[in-house]
Amino acid sequence: MAGRLIAASLGPGDPGLITRRAWQALQGAARWCYPVRRRGGRSHALGIVERAGLAVPEDAVELIFPMTHDTETLARAWARAAQQIVPILQAGRDLLFLVEGDASTFSTFTYLARMVQQLDVSIAVEIIAGVPAYNAAAADGAFPLAETDDTIAIVPAGYGLQELEALLPHFDTLVLMKVKPLLDPLIDWLAAQGLLQEALFVEKAGTPEERIVRDVMSLKGEKVNYLSLMLVRNPNRQRGTMIRGCKQKPAAQPQGEA
Repeated sequence: MAGRLIAASLGPGDPGLITRRAWQALQGAARWCYPVRRRGGRSHALGIVERAGLAVPEDAVELIFPMTHDTETLARAWARAAQQIVPILQAGRDLLFLVEGDASTFSTFTYLARMVQQLDVSIAVEIIAGVPAYNAAAADGAFPLAETDDTIAIVPAGYGLQELEALLPHFDTLVLMKVKPLLDPLIDWLAAQGLLQEALFVEKAGTPEERIVRDVMSLKGEKVNYLSLMLVRNPNRQRGTMIRGCKQKPAAQPQGEA
């Protein structure tokens, strides 16, 4: 019987945000595997468990996922990683893939699991939920993501300002991921929308190097880390009428004559 491929979501960086279920999995019998950008490189996910005081097993498997947007290069990397771990799984050993943040949110694990199951459909995949970076950032910055019936859009900022312009009228909060390449134009756009005071910048959320900046204009011209996001409230959004409850009461029917 094949082993299971298990995603252990570790949260964005604070070991205290590792869930109880992930903690139990880390101390179980499953063999570890973890992502790096280059051979021998530093793994952000592995760093989280090391800060938690856990020793890295000698048989932990390093999987290389290069930092690139080239789809062919990425597809080859996912295929190589899958081919590397499938024999371990087919031998009956469970594999625990260490994931920063949450494995269901902008995670390499999705592609790896898909490739693994293409190679062997009998391999079961499990996901342990974790704390996404934007939840940790909102908590650390005392920034309410949503109140009552608010709407939220979670968008990689790389889609560009035109996309944000289209989304803004429909959402109370924008969670903008990976803002590094677009930071200066984004700040100018926020200024034009009158939203500078409604924005919060967070770099390396949950890590010892976490930085929270409320004066986002002060970031103009600065080089920030890849692990940077921005939370933006849109207090002037116009809302339509909401339907309350699951069912509308039927209109009262007139009583017939006796």
